[in-house]
Amino acid sequence: MRNRFARYFLFFSCSLPMILLATGDLIRAQTAPEGYGNEGARAIEHVLHQQQEAWNRHDLEGFMAGYWNSAELTFFSAGKEQDGWQATMDRYLAKYASPGHEMGKLEFSDLRVQVLSQDAAFVRGSWRLTMADGKKPHGLFTLVFRKFPEGWKIVHDHTSAAE
Repeated sequence: MRNRFARYFLFFSCSLPMILLATGDLIRAQTAPEGYGNEGARAIEHVLHQQQEAWNRHDLEGFMAGYWNSAELTFFSAGKEQDGWQATMDRYLAKYASPGHEMGKLEFSDLRVQVLSQDAAFVRGSWRLTMADGKKPHGLFTLVFRKFPEGWKIVHDHTSAAE
């Protein structure tokens, strides 16, 4: 009986460190490197901050720099879909920069950035415009970002206005 106990003890004392080492590597392989999500989230928040600043300077080209300049960009708003960077730009021009319209002052808030992988992220937040006449249209948005060699860009935008 003593010999049997010694064999079990020897087996478990040698096996346990190997099991822990193997499962630890597996767990680390399934999670993003430490700090990675924070880096991506900060970079994405920076893109949104730059967009807000560009909007408030009435610089639609600067605002649109946060979007992927591609025919594959998608923008959903007011029950309509715009396909492509140019169609999205044309929508912004017609709605905010044409005669009789104004851009107002834009503010993003309640940003929640979830980095999904090295090159993909999901963002939720709120927007508010303050117009010269005192009106304050506002709503929510959901964005999908992808990381390109030139940085993080919005590849899909779904924006809704509160009623």
